[in-house]
Amino acid sequence: MHGIFDERRRLIPFRGSLLPQIFTDTLVIGAGAAGLRAAIEAAQHGEVILCCKQGREASSTAWAQGGIAGVLTDEDSTDGHIADTLEAGAGLCDEPVVRLVVEQAAERIRELLGWGMRLDRTPEGELAFGLEGGHSAKRIVHAGGDATGHELVRCLWEKARSLSQVRIFDACFALDLLTAGDGVGAPCMGAITHHPKYGLQLIWARATIIASGGAGAVWRETTNPPASTGDGIAIAYRAGATVADMAFMQFHPTTLYIAGSARSLVSEAVRGEGAVLVDRSGHRFMQGVHERADLAPRDVVSRAIAEHLAQTGESHVYLDARGVNNFAARFPSVAGHLKRFDLDPATDLIPVHPAAHYLIGGVRTDESGRSDVPGLYAVGEAACTGLHGANRLASNSLLEGLVFGQIAGSACAEMRSADNAWGVRAPDAPIRIVSEIPASDRGELDLNDVRTSLRSVMWRNVGVQRTGARLADVGEMFDFWARYSLDKVLDDPAGWETQNMLLVGALVASSALWREESRGCHARADFPHARNDRREHDLWRRGEPSARTEPVGEAQPAGG
Repeated sequence: MHGIFDERRRLIPFRGSLLPQIFTDTLVIGAGAAGLRAAIEAAQHGEVILCCKQGREASSTAWAQGGIAGVLTDEDSTDGHIADTLEAGAGLCDEPVVRLVVEQAAERIRELLGWGMRLDRTPEGELAFGLEGGHSAKRIVHAGGDATGHELVRCLWEKARSLSQVRIFDACFALDLLTAGDGVGAPCMGAITHHPKYGLQLIWARATIIASGGAGAVWRETTNPPASTGDGIAIAYRAGATVADMAFMQFHPTTLYIAGSARSLVSEAVRGEGAVLVDRSGHRFMQGVHERADLAPRDVVSRAIAEHLAQTGESHVYLDARGVNNFAARFPSVAGHLKRFDLDPATDLIPVHPAAHYLIGGVRTDESGRSDVPGLYAVGEAACTGLHGANRLASNSLLEGLVFGQIAGSACAEMRSADNAWGVRAPDAPIRIVSEIPASDRGELDLNDVRTSLRSVMWRNVGVQRTGARLADVGEMFDFWARYSLDKVLDDPAGWETQNMLLVGALVASSALWREESRGCHARADFPHARNDRREHDLWRRGEPSARTEPVGEAQPAGG
């Protein structure tokens, strides 16, 4: 599958000397929690450009209903949070990374409070802590009940805008990374971007941080915003960065399933407040599946729903929230959305179904957010840090973005000299870059059809339940689409997104075919059990025909 996908280094042809040139110390691609926090930190040691594909409300962070996990009381412990994260990660977590993130949680949350984030509180004025699936204690802070992401983006956006060192480029699409040569391992020097008003621009940077989010839009059924097309992972892969663990897409078990409605999330916190899953007959099918029943880790719940639907032939199950007190006050966003479909959670069952939610795989990094491309860092959902293992614990993702955003934003100061982890200093002046793409003599496919078809294929064949035969079929389909789509030079963001989605979808399918086991949120019906000899990360890099592996617990160092 990779031969076709490895041919193209860049999406468009250009001559760098003919394009506008912009210079900065740090370029951050993405304006969710991870990107904003990285930009804020990088501004402490230089100028920053924050490149945002769409408005601040278009990020997955802004859509997040769940909260931020962290130990802030004596009734809980970091050891407990670490243990819960390791259990959910099904043997693939890098424990030093887990400890690093969990131990920084309290500092990052208190920092947000100092910046004016409005977290929910008890009537006595103390922080209110919630319980979510996979957690053994109440340690989740929320804002506005189920609007944590919206409030987090507001807080970080206002902080970033208050810093004179940060420039925000809105509606700016990063097409590809600029590297000092096209070979694997060439230092990153920024990116070529497109703006609807200013056109193509080269942004030169000593350090580049990818924080572009995940790839949920590659699946037909998803909780993610339309902008989550995997662009950052795709541009990093084309630039020679290693990506890892791409098989692991976490499917959220409870998204609203109504004809004509977007698959909007029904927060896991609803089950934390007492809602339960039932089928058409009212049977609580999660009882007996896991000791935590409806609050089992997400992979367990999603797989149980999928198996129950396969057995019964039904299209969805139900969330029974009739026992949740003051639902509308606790979950105003969910309640408001349900009201548009004449559903009252106090009296009605809520139809739900799993949907693609969080990509655990991504650009492989070390404990400072460094990739194996000199000068290139990755944070948040676009990165694979080893925190989540094979299945993300609820509400650890916003925390990861905050922690690694701060770490990478600080670490990238090292690119001011050759005294850095790679031992390589990017050139001080722009270098000559010419991107040449030969004209294609192949016919054309309708890109809208390709985009729709690939999303359907990913949902049917690379969804909650997978088999080797279906994954092999996906590979053949992707090769065909790529042959007639990736050879074309396109001139609009929708086309570039589709080409990125093809690449990311191919990486996911390849990783899922390689991983002949069921572990965490990767379930193979033909390999139903986890294998001890697969307690390793699978690594993929442009030009390499198959996966490399890395033992769990050994985060990849810079230079890989």
